[in-house]
Amino acid sequence: MTDSANGPGSRGRRVLVVGATSGIGLATARRFAAAGDRLTLVARDESALAVAAKSCLDAGAIDVRTAAADVADADQIGAVVEGAVTAYGGIDVTVHTATVMGYGRIENVPAADFLAVVDVAIHGTLHLAQALLPVLRRQRRGTFVVVNSLLGSVTVPNMGPYSTAKWGQRALVRTLQQETRDEPGISISLVSPGSLNTPIYYQAANYMGRDARPPVPVLQPERAAAVILRLVDRPRRDVSVPVGPGNPVVIAGYRLLPWLYDLLVGPLFRLAAMTGRERAPTSGNVHRAVGEQDALHGRWPDDRG
Repeated sequence: MTDSANGPGSRGRRVLVVGATSGIGLATARRFAAAGDRLTLVARDESALAVAAKSCLDAGAIDVRTAAADVADADQIGAVVEGAVTAYGGIDVTVHTATVMGYGRIENVPAADFLAVVDVAIHGTLHLAQALLPVLRRQRRGTFVVVNSLLGSVTVPNMGPYSTAKWGQRALVRTLQQETRDEPGISISLVSPGSLNTPIYYQAANYMGRDARPPVPVLQPERAAAVILRLVDRPRRDVSVPVGPGNPVVIAGYRLLPWLYDLLVGPLFRLAAMTGRERAPTSGNVHRAVGEQDALHGRWPDDRG
């Protein structure tokens, strides 16, 4: 783990963002920065963290620290939380956005890739929660927001690793919500976006034989960041807060009309989420960071081929 600081902060919320160099994490970090908060940014790649830190300072953050760590490593994420507490005297807000994705039929995805996708979502959330909750209980307050997915409520062909990971993460967070009801000052929220214009679709492990893309309707990651900031300002303990107009319709179809959902989901996935371009098998960024591909936005709408 590496750590860097840019001078002592004197005001603003103390915010920890995990998965801060791309997509939702970067959009959220910039929103906190614009509010004049003090940030600890966490991701696996040091060079991408340096870029994210500069953008947050430019946006107005009082202070930005960076910590290169893998959320799937309990010791590393424990050191991150300890470092944030040492630097700022506590943690007011934690946003967990770190995730990796895998495409392909379950029979075709290497077990190591499948397990790594699940490990980041479930064990990564576990490690972060076990390091963070003692801090929040000592403070008797704090907000913990976990970014889940629409695929934490439904399943889709060729996305078995990600759905499995997000269903497990959802169960873990719901249990955490129940187990912290004795602490009214602690809020744990779950945010479930649908399709967003982030690089995750192009960074994912892919064993489908074709390139992936975000299915329509595609929202920008700033939309999810705005929901997260509202949850921090007005904490809620809902089962999950959706991001995307289509989420309730998809979930209702999955639960109420499973025969129709199963009939349509395969063809719709091929039409909406797969391009016509061939793709060689790849593990993407599942096992190692690919920091040069991190960015706020993905390639939508230019990448519709």
